[in-house]
Amino acid sequence: QVQLVDSGGGLVQPGGSLRLSCAASGVSGSAFKFYVIDWYRQAPGKQRELVAGMASLVSGGTTNYADSVKGRFTISRDNAKNTMYLQMNSLKPEDTAVYSCHAQSILNRAVEYWGQGTQVTVSS
Repeated sequence: QVQLVDSGGGLVQPGGSLRLSCAASGVSGSAFKFYVIDWYRQAPGKQRELVAGMASLVSGGTTNYADSVKGRFTISRDNAKNTMYLQMNSLKPEDTAVYSCHAQSILNRAVEYWGQGTQVTVSS
């Protein structure tokens, strides 16, 4: 059973930085290469939105970002550790949300997993 455990959230002042981590267990490194990875966020009263995504490593690992975070957030993965990251810089109050990692197999789109979510609060 694959599990994603995300961590790294917290309270930060505007302009600050945080790095979120998401560790995948129950999947081998060779299999994890076939997963698309994403970070989503959901603020109170708002719909969940895709923040950043990375194609599977076997597909080139290209990245994409929501316009609201381009130039400030960076998604990355360490396949040796089965871990994905979201580096968030120049944080703004509007970045406050619960952030969740997501992984989906390109071999079977029905196979997808979610982290439990980690709260990020940007406030002075």
